[in-house]
Amino acid sequence: MNLEALRASDAAHHLHPFSDNKALGEKGTRILTRGEGVYVWDQDGNRLLDAFAGLWCVNIGYGRRELGEAARRQMDELAYYNSFFGCTTEPAVKLSAKLAELAPGDLDTVFFTNSGSEANDTILRLVRHFWAVQGRPEKFHFIGRHNGYHGSTVAGASLGGMAGMHKQGGLPIPGIHHINQPYWFGEGGEMSPEEFGLARARELEAKILELGPERVAAFIAEPLQGAAGVFIPPSTYWPEINRICRQYDVLLVADEVICGFGRTGQWFGSQTFGIEPDLMPIAKGLTSGYIPLGGVLMNQRVAGVLREQGGELAHGYTYSGHPVCCAVALENLRILQEERIVERCREDTGPYLAQRWTQLAEHPLVGEARICGMVGALELVPNKPSRTFFEDRGRVGGLCRDIALSNGLILRATWDAMLLSPPLVISRGEIDELIEKTWRTLDQTAAALRQG
Repeated sequence: MNLEALRASDAAHHLHPFSDNKALGEKGTRILTRGEGVYVWDQDGNRLLDAFAGLWCVNIGYGRRELGEAARRQMDELAYYNSFFGCTTEPAVKLSAKLAELAPGDLDTVFFTNSGSEANDTILRLVRHFWAVQGRPEKFHFIGRHNGYHGSTVAGASLGGMAGMHKQGGLPIPGIHHINQPYWFGEGGEMSPEEFGLARARELEAKILELGPERVAAFIAEPLQGAAGVFIPPSTYWPEINRICRQYDVLLVADEVICGFGRTGQWFGSQTFGIEPDLMPIAKGLTSGYIPLGGVLMNQRVAGVLREQGGELAHGYTYSGHPVCCAVALENLRILQEERIVERCREDTGPYLAQRWTQLAEHPLVGEARICGMVGALELVPNKPSRTFFEDRGRVGGLCRDIALSNGLILRATWDAMLLSPPLVISRGEIDELIEKTWRTLDQTAAALRQG
């Protein structure tokens, strides 16, 4: 099929996620055809530096044939078997052990899912079951954060605090509550970041006391808020959250779907921010996006109760622990370890990217350039000193994103923040290219705004 025929077929038969499908059908989709390293090519032949790693996930970069070969070997040997009825497969067993080795603290047990959204659905089920089998079914309520993102299934979207998602489908479901986010640039006012971090963390304590500690099951949050705009919490935030959860016996769920497997310069964002989680949803970087796989890591306390007191676990998926997906994940983790990709990000390319990225704060259009490891954002503002936003929020971000594409650069726009999440294998030279294209894009965006 030629390009126009493909686009017409896509518009007729394919409903895209998080898209205005009517507008997309009229405009036509961009069809990606291949990838190598940090670059992808579309069907028009344009080479694009993918500074968003697909969707926060292509950690080892595109075109690593080893992952396809791992999938082929496993398909030839045993393409599928389930984890029900007392069965398992060798890749699922090996991956469980590898994750226990890599995870911080005593997180040493995993329940496999197909995605991060399913992992957070599983969180809701397992946590409520954990308390119920101990004779505490009233410990039922979850607390999340406004603009937190935990997937788009019914439970995941409810746990998240995205108002636009809640409008569709009558969400959130009962028993889920939200507190304010640690977004200092937009909401910190005259407080220092440290004062603001403590104030926002203590909203959790206030909400627990409002609901009653005996009724609160868990607090769920991303180490840094990704989809909302890469909100990096002040240094005071997570230590206070740890204290509050321990004081009131509330399980702490660190959603590592974005941050896990090297994104923040450590294997997990919990290590970067000093979080002490009881449960940890994972996905994305687990396979570098090459194949769908997610899971929930849990500590010995939670796993012990579910094993010893839970009876039959009435939860699971046809593809939980799929052998091909687990084989690909093992190969992905082997590459991350043997090539020391996480260490290189922490010690070399991550600091270099941070140095270059923060220089973009000098641009007249940038109010803040924030970054942690290999994830960051530029906050585009009409007036640098004021920390105010553009009217018609999202228009300038969308304009900047489209100009970036014309310059061969993929950045994500959330409102008027430009989000960065490149493959972890990006080199210093490719970082220089990324920064040059971003600065040019900012100049062109500013010029377009002046012209009205």
